[in-house]
Amino acid sequence: MSRLSIFPDHGDGRGDALPLPKLVCNDPASIQAELADRGIGFEQWPAAHDLPPDADQSTILATYSTEVARVQRDSGYQTVDAIRMTPDHPEREVLRNKFLSEHTHAEDEVRFFVEGQGLFFLHINQEVLVTLCERGDLISVPAGTRHWFDMGPTPSFCALRFFNNSAGWVATFTGDSIAERFPRLD
Repeated sequence: MSRLSIFPDHGDGRGDALPLPKLVCNDPASIQAELADRGIGFEQWPAAHDLPPDADQSTILATYSTEVARVQRDSGYQTVDAIRMTPDHPEREVLRNKFLSEHTHAEDEVRFFVEGQGLFFLHINQEVLVTLCERGDLISVPAGTRHWFDMGPTPSFCALRFFNNSAGWVATFTGDSIAERFPRLD
């Protein structure tokens, strides 16, 4: 079940302890409204196709071609790829550590989860919005939004990724250690 938890971005004044969340919700309409208030897009679509365990990128994109065409038509994204992470993926630790550092992008970060789950942390103003995205969730993070992503130590997800340029995923890391203060997906 998708979930949104909203925290202040600072500790409780007694060290770096994580403060209590200001809001926790599992209702998709509430998640969508809270994120929209902060400029983040969130939708739930049917992820109606099951993928074979050995599906490669071309199979994944062909299976979800209707959804890909919809996002590209409605939002103008030029490039799309698929990322599929499994507990035995040889680069899972390196990629997890890379995504766990706060960063921004010069373009929107748009993901449609077709399998599994992942945890987006959105650092907006003085809040951190911890958004658990699961199968059927589409999230659109505007360019310049500070954020990080956790796929967990044993990742199991597949997401379609949409880009405005052919370079794909290009991050500018902030150097802020804020991600170290928040719980991870375990």
